[in-house]
Amino acid sequence: QVQLQESGPGLVKPSQTLSLTCTVSGGSITTNYYWWSWIRQSPEKGLEWIGYISNSGSTVYRPSLKSRTSISRDTSKNQFTLRLSSVAPEDTAVYYCARMGGSWGMDYWGEGTPVTVSS
Repeated sequence: QVQLQESGPGLVKPSQTLSLTCTVSGGSITTNYYWWSWIRQSPEKGLEWIGYISNSGSTVYRPSLKSRTSISRDTSKNQFTLRLSSVAPEDTAVYYCARMGGSWGMDYWGEGTPVTVSS
């Protein structure tokens, strides 16, 4: 059973960098055929895919967020991390990490963690 858990600060000030870590258990983030994604949800935008890091460490980001997004991983801890720079109130959302399968679907999700951007 694969489990994912998001962690990180729930409040970030405008212009700062949002940093969240997803800890994966029950499966390795280096296993072939699975990619590891970040998604966020807000009333204004609904579900919005942010990006992913592959089992080999390559990354792909949503074009509108690419300039501000960095996803990295620590294979020794079986974790991957989202960093979103220069945040603004419109970045307020519930942030999820999830495993992406071969059909682009998310088969395992974390519970989500709310992040508020406010001074």
